[in-house]
Amino acid sequence: MMKVILVLVPILVLNLATFGQNAYQKAAVESDGLPEIISKLHPEQDSRLTELVKWQIENNRKKSGIDGWRVEIFSSSSDAYEKAKKVKQEFLSSFPELEVHIRFIAPDFKVRVGDFRTRNEALKLRKQIQDRYPESFEVKDIIKFPELISGESEKNRNERIN
Repeated sequence: MMKVILVLVPILVLNLATFGQNAYQKAAVESDGLPEIISKLHPEQDSRLTELVKWQIENNRKKSGIDGWRVEIFSSSSDAYEKAKKVKQEFLSSFPELEVHIRFIAPDFKVRVGDFRTRNEALKLRKQIQDRYPESFEVKDIIKFPELISGESEKNRNERIN
C-alpha cells in the first residue's frame, strides 16, 4: 500500500513539472473527509493529489492502525491459547511498559510484542529479549496509531526502548 503511494506521488509531481508551462485551472479543494489542518491549507495543487490524500486517510481509518512492526515471541497450535496467555503474563512481568498482543492466525495462536514504526526499533527489542526468547523475530503487523507526545516524553520513551 505504502509502496503504491511512494510510486504515485513522484509520478504526479513529475507530471505537474512536465506540464508546468500549460495553464491549469485552480482546482477547488474540498474539505470533506480531510483533517482540519489540511482543510486550512490552500495549496495550488492538482485535484488528483487531494484525492490521493483522501484515499490514504480513508484506508488508514478502515485498518484501525498503520503498517508497522512487532516482535513475535511465541507461536503454537496445540493447546496454544493457554500457553499464549502464560507467555504474555511472563513477558509483562519483565516488561510492563510494552504492549503484548495475542492473535489467532489459523491454525496458530501468536504472541507479539510492541508497536514499532520501523523494523530497526523492533530489532532493538528483539536483541534485548533474545536470551529469554531465542526464537523471537520481527514481523510486519498493523500497529496502533502512535501517541502524539511532547519532546521530553518522547526522549523518555526512546530511553525505555534502548
